[in-house]
Amino acid sequence: MNKPIIALDFSTRTQVEEFLSKFDESLFVKVGMELFYQEGPELVRSIKAMGHQIFLDLKLHDIPNTVESAMRGLAKLGVDMTNVHAAGGMDMMKAAKKGLEGSGTQLIAVTQLTSTDEAGMHEDQLIYVSLEESVLHYAKQAKRAGLDGVVCSVMEAGAIEQACGKDFLKVTPGIRLADGNADDQKRIATPAKARLQGSTHIVVGRAITTSDDPAASYRQITNEWSGQ
Repeated sequence: MNKPIIALDFSTRTQVEEFLSKFDESLFVKVGMELFYQEGPELVRSIKAMGHQIFLDLKLHDIPNTVESAMRGLAKLGVDMTNVHAAGGMDMMKAAKKGLEGSGTQLIAVTQLTSTDEAGMHEDQLIYVSLEESVLHYAKQAKRAGLDGVVCSVMEAGAIEQACGKDFLKVTPGIRLADGNADDQKRIATPAKARLQGSTHIVVGRAITTSDDPAASYRQITNEWSGQ
């Protein structure tokens, strides 16, 4: 069972270091745009030097050549996982994969954000199939492009496993404890439900980072995720 990925939704290196100091074990953490754009690659190197795994969540979406070049630069950081938007198309996803060649970094594609619901997808994106059909289409495209998996909600993880295989990664954000708030997410689930639905990785943010005891909350989520 993969470790829960903790979303480091902070603005500064000081906040990150203070948070990580509460743990005495190696973690799998997510560095997103807010943090990376303010603290840059040096913070990623620092977190790696502490012995933690990193999912660098930048959701690249540009022309293939630009994305390939960007990935070639990110590969030098030694992150464990990074991503693109599947909506960028097959050529872009293949170019991203090419840019990471030899790095060992896993590449996944965002399907539909967990803040998106079906009505919003229809209205904002003019995609008129069901939300699940859209997510499955993007997942199949990512697999054909040679990617390692996708970001999706727990609700689509089972269908993606059937379509793309058990080893195809299903990285699912929007994870909350049963008594937690949804915040700005619309398609959410508990760690236990994620496990049962076929998620391979869960991403947990505020349920841990805003907890009075982050280490205890992390242990609780880990136990639920592993079925203990």
